[in-house]
Parts: sequence; C-alpha cells; structure tokens
Amino acid sequence: MTAPDYSVRAFELSRRFGDFVAVDRVSFDIRPGEIWGFLGPNGAGKSTTIRMLCGILDPTSGRAEVLGYDVARDPEAVKERIGYMSQRFSLWSDLTIDEHLTFYADIYALSPTEGRARIDQWLATVDLTDQRGDLAGALSGGARQRLALACAALHDPQVLFLDEPTAGVDPVARRHLWDVIALLAERGTTVMVTTHYLDEAEHCDRLAFIMGGRVVARGTPNELKHRAMSGQVLEVESDRVIACLGAVEALPYVRGAELSGAMIHATVGSAEVASRLAYDLGAQGFRVAGVRPILPSLEDVFAALVEATDHSGATP
Repeated sequence: MTAPDYSVRAFELSRRFGDFVAVDRVSFDIRPGEIWGFLGPNGAGKSTTIRMLCGILDPTSGRAEVLGYDVARDPEAVKERIGYMSQRFSLWSDLTIDEHLTFYADIYALSPTEGRARIDQWLATVDLTDQRGDLAGALSGGARQRLALACAALHDPQVLFLDEPTAGVDPVARRHLWDVIALLAERGTTVMVTTHYLDEAEHCDRLAFIMGGRVVARGTPNELKHRAMSGQVLEVESDRVIACLGAVEALPYVRGAELSGAMIHATVGSAEVASRLAYDLGAQGFRVAGVRPILPSLEDVFAALVEATDHSGATP
C-alpha cells in the first residue's frame, strides 16, 4: 500500500449516543509528521473523536481514514499501526516501570532483543532509567504520564493519539512531556493531541477548536490569531486589577474581557478606542499605566469563539 498524503482524514464524522450528538459532522486532515492539536473544553467531543479514529468506537455517520485505512471497515489494520494514550491510561500500581514496558513489548510482539533495546531507549527518553525498578503506584503524576507515553509509543507507531496527556500534572512535567512529543514528531511520527490547556497549542503545527461537538476554527496558531476572531485585543495595565476588570467588562463598546497574568485583555471593535478606554477607566478612579493593541493569544481567540457562540444562542 502506497504511503497516503495524509496520516489522518475525517469526513463529516459524527457520533450520537441516543439523542445526544457528541461529535457533529467533523472534518479535518493531519499531515505526516505533524503535531495536530484538538482543543476545547471538557465534553466538547475530543475524546469521542479520538476513539473513533482509533477504531474503538464506530461512527454514527461520516467516515475517517488513518494511514489510508477506513476506521470502520478495517479497525484492526488501524490499531496495528497506531499508539493510543487515553485520559485514563491503565497502569498497575503493583508493577514496576520496567515490568510495564516489558508487558507492552510482549503485547506489541517485539522480539526480546528489540524489546529490551526499545525499553532502554524509552526509559532514557522519558528520564525514568534510574526509577525503572520503582512501582507505578509510587510514582508522581508527571512520572506516571511519562511512563504511559512510553508504553503507548514503545512499538514506534506511525500515528500517535494522545488524549489529554498533560492533564493533572505540574508545569515542569507538562514541559517535559511536550519535549518528548516534539522529539517524536522530529522522528516522523504523526501526533494528534487533545488538550484544554490553551498555552499548549503553541507547540502544535496546526490545530482545531471544537465546541459542542463541532469544529469552529482551524489553522496554524498564527493563522488563528489573525483570522479566527473579529475585532482588536487591547492590553490594559492598571491598579486594582480585579475591580478594573469589572469596570472594563461593563463598558458598552467592550465585547469581552479577561485576566491574562497581571494584565487585562479586552476585545473591542478596533484599536481606535484605546484612548477612550483609558479615559473612561481614569474617570472611574483607576490609575491606568497603559492601554495598547496586541496580537491576541489563543486564549483570547477561544474566549471570543465562546462569546460568539453564547450570543448566537445556538450550539456551534
């Protein structure tokens, strides 16, 4: 079978559970060697989409291909060629790190020689060599996630599906996991990763936002910052930031506002209202150090998409 142009393709993919539509006519494609992010709040349809792509869950309608194989017609061919790390990847508290990896090497039918070489390589990659004899039940959250990733990728899959791989781990552990994901992509592995941490989307080559089971925006991080939201984001620096946020939100020409570190990000119609915003806040007694237009963050983009959805009164 010739290598496909895309590692993953979804065509109007949908999944219903009774009357509930979990995934609604989702379409996208993922190129070989790409880190492709799927972002959205909990319950948006991310995990259901991944389970369909892995051949675990049948689509209600539409279709999808992974490495050229139809996920509904040939799920076993798909499963043989992918790795999958679910949100609740199964680790056994009474098995050591080394025993976990040995078990998965057997599951993937690796020879003893190849299996041992892969295990040693992955222990070094995820920085667990010195802990290989430790029980999984005694590991920190970050170490458990690194072990789960090593188990999912031990057999060198062509496509790796990671469902919320950094959920519940500290920032340092999150950074380490993303370093490993980047290394996999450099080696040619296609990675589809779901997350609700919007800062992590900056690590993706391309990504899509999903809300209410539907994709509402897609593109590279920079494309989304320029195209996916209308209006201008103003960064407001002021004292009494919490009280000031409420004052900004109450202004009639402000579409939305939120905290970003010690600053306020306000979405308005155009940069021309910056001086007016500073004046109005000053008139209310706030000391404003600056109001300046900035390129929106992906968090700003997502907030604008949520607000647009709420104002439309319909699921996106």
